[in-house]
Amino acid sequence: MRENDMLEKEEIFSKVLRAGRRTYFFDVRSTKADDYYITITESKKFTEEDGSYHFKKHKIYLYKEDFAAFQEILNEMTDFVVSQKGEEVISERHQKDYKRESYSNEETTSTESFTDISFDDI
Repeated sequence: MRENDMLEKEEIFSKVLRAGRRTYFFDVRSTKADDYYITITESKKFTEEDGSYHFKKHKIYLYKEDFAAFQEILNEMTDFVVSQKGEEVISERHQKDYKRESYSNEETTSTESFTDISFDDI
């Protein structure tokens, strides 16, 4: 089988989730026996001081025989996190427009000499 035929055969169905510096790729692929499995790839962008950048990727292969157990544990873990910490994202690194609320004047600091940067640039 030609290389192009193999690539076409592997790309069955795909979805992309962009989340700040991270991008998640969900792909349905085909085995040699023509069965399907899922790959989940996390791609994270890193920018160097000189402005160049590179990506680090991590991939999970998920086969049909593991779908039910994987989904059950993922649901259990996400339910636990939401029940313990709620759905609000509290990390400044994940929200560009995050502004910490100050409850007294003592917590307020001057930002006149501060240069606003995006964490995507770091």
